[in-house]
Amino acid sequence: MNKLSIGNLLAKVPIIQGGMAVGISKSGLASAVANAGGIGVIATAGIAHLADDLSSNFIEANNRIFAEEIRKAKSLTRGIIGANIMSALSNYAALAKVAIKEGIDIIFSGAGLPLSLPSFLPEGNTSTKLVPIVSSAKALMLIARRWISKFNYVPDAVVIEGPLAGGHLGFRKDNIFNEEYSLEKLVPDVLSQAKTLEDRYGKPVPVIPAGGIYTGADIHKFVKMGASGVQMATRFVATYECDASNEIKNAYIKANKEDIIIIDSPVGMPGRAIHNHFLDDVASGRKKPFTCPYHCITTCDFKKTPYCIANALCNATEGNISEGFAFAGQNVWRVDKIVHVSELIQSLNDEYAEAEKNDLNNSR
Repeated sequence: MNKLSIGNLLAKVPIIQGGMAVGISKSGLASAVANAGGIGVIATAGIAHLADDLSSNFIEANNRIFAEEIRKAKSLTRGIIGANIMSALSNYAALAKVAIKEGIDIIFSGAGLPLSLPSFLPEGNTSTKLVPIVSSAKALMLIARRWISKFNYVPDAVVIEGPLAGGHLGFRKDNIFNEEYSLEKLVPDVLSQAKTLEDRYGKPVPVIPAGGIYTGADIHKFVKMGASGVQMATRFVATYECDASNEIKNAYIKANKEDIIIIDSPVGMPGRAIHNHFLDDVASGRKKPFTCPYHCITTCDFKKTPYCIANALCNATEGNISEGFAFAGQNVWRVDKIVHVSELIQSLNDEYAEAEKNDLNNSR
């Protein structure tokens, strides 16, 4: 596979490990991906879910644990470490400042429009790259115009996430399975807008497709379209190095195609998850009583929602999946075993080479 350049950062393989929050992708997984030549990503939402002082000290607890995870990851690798910081987090600004202070290589930011992200960079800081995650070319241009006009900052790259991704989705429910919104249809427009930015400002804006990418052949397909690399998340959960509980990994392995469902998340967005009894209870109207001491997601109407999604995901992360659930991408049913990250990267590389070989043979 080709290498991936984002500014002065160079990943040996063009794979970004997607940020999976509430304890799924922390320093363990991120450092393993970085050591294998990709870009490892620490997800920040719910990162302090085990902290004793979380309820009483929400901002400080998350800042402290996040800083510890960055330092731990950096002690385990010389590779590239990024952070995924959802713009809908109520402590978004605090986490962005921690990431920059700790010298994170890249901040990936989506779940809304991260319009203020460059404001957290100290003047002269060029070491931390800023990459928005979008669901359309229109969103990229809205963000780029704001960043350029207010902060004189052109995005260092862009992740275009399609509707087959796991977790929260940036699409209306009736568009999730609409072919007009498929990743293959979204990527060309984003490539065009990125080229416009590059031509106008003289700065490359690599395009990184995400959502439903599963094999090396998938990677080859999007690289052939003009993408610089891909972002993958689901595949990395079923690895020994992933920070997820064994219960979540086993849920991935046992999932059948019909188990993958779209849910209405308390944060006001649709999400893709693995069906279980907890989600049945919620769908049937059974409430899961909770108190909300910190209102972690700004879009969550915690007074009306039947359950706390943070608690549910924390329970799953801690192994109590019957009192929560696992987010996953559309292709999770294809996962059949746990492997090491290095094995996964190698198999993707082999599949990519095979796809390239077949493409050359077919063109003769």
